[in-house]
Formats: sequence, structure tokens, C-alpha cells
Amino acid sequence: MLSPESNLLSTQSSALALLRGLASKAAPLLHCMAMTMQFQKKDPRATIVTKFGEIKIRFYPDDAPRHVENFINLAKMGFFDGTTFHRVVPGFLIQGGDPFSKNADRTTHGTGGPGYFLTPEPSDRPHKRGAVSMAKMPRESNSTRDFNDNGSQFFICVGDNSGLDRRYTVFGEIFRGIEVLDQIVAAARDAADNPLEPITMTVTVKE
Repeated sequence: MLSPESNLLSTQSSALALLRGLASKAAPLLHCMAMTMQFQKKDPRATIVTKFGEIKIRFYPDDAPRHVENFINLAKMGFFDGTTFHRVVPGFLIQGGDPFSKNADRTTHGTGGPGYFLTPEPSDRPHKRGAVSMAKMPRESNSTRDFNDNGSQFFICVGDNSGLDRRYTVFGEIFRGIEVLDQIVAAARDAADNPLEPITMTVTVKE
């Protein structure tokens, strides 16, 4: 016959074994929950509001982390608010993000930025319809085309443009409001492809 002490030790051992079993079963679930939370943190979105409607962007933080972080930070600062889509080319793209596009002097549109450049992050992401990519611009006024990406100017592909693949950094895509692109790119424009009537934007982000 077992003593009370032995019965207590046996009960404690059984309880520990049960707890270990529960922990081993819970571990995969906890791991899955952690991975889900991590995935959610890596799924930032942005909304561009225009007079034609909203354009919603899904980002690629795994492919272009610096570009995604930069765009989100600028949007949070209100940097894009009041800027325009200063370049619209049917079948090709619409481009915006230049702070100079707020100026009345249209000759300055497309020449500005936040005061810094980004190192390109090329990937295998294609420049398909709806792709969001970073523009390039000359670093110096007497240069032709700089290797680095502009710090704020971005473009959205209206059509498929495989010739841009791996030359420009794709950092997101449109997942809602693709029809708004067609309305923007159809706007009457001048010889520099700048819409005659400004198409301003407001950008918000959700991380």
C-alpha cells in the first residue's frame, strides 16, 4: 500500500505529464498565431484619394523594404497631400509624388523630391497593370539619368510594361480602384503630359 507521500508524488507527476502534453499540443497553435501576427504586421496598405475615386495599394515589404518604409513615412507626414499626378501617359503610366507639383509654375513639375534618393531594390516583380514603382530622376541638373531612385516620386502602370522590369523598383500594387487609373490617364494634358486640370491626391496608410 502506497504512503500518502507516494500518492502525492504520483499525483504531481501525473499533473506535470498532463501539463507537458498540453504544452506540446499548444505549441503549434501558438506558433501559428505568432506567424499570423507577423504576417499581419507585414501587410501595410495605403489609400490614394483623388477626385475620380480611391486607389488602394498593397505593398511588398519583403521585396522592397526601404521603399515601402519610405512611402509610408512620407504619407504619415502628409508629404503627398496636395501633390498632383503631374504626368499621365495613356497605355503607360501615371506619375506623382513631386512636392513641386503644388507650384503654379508647371515647368517645375516632375523635378522635385524630399531632398534625398533611394538605393534601388530591383526584384522579379513585374511592371504589370496596377504595379506601383519608384521613379528615377537626374541627381544633378546637368546629368542625364541617375542610378538612384527618386525619394518620393512614384508611378503606377496603366498597362503591362515589361521593359521596365528590374530597372525600376516595384514596391506595391493596386488591389482596388484600378478603374480610377483609366480616368486619370484619360485627362486632357499638355505637351509635357501634365493634366491641364490638376489631379491632386491625399494619401493615408494603414499598417
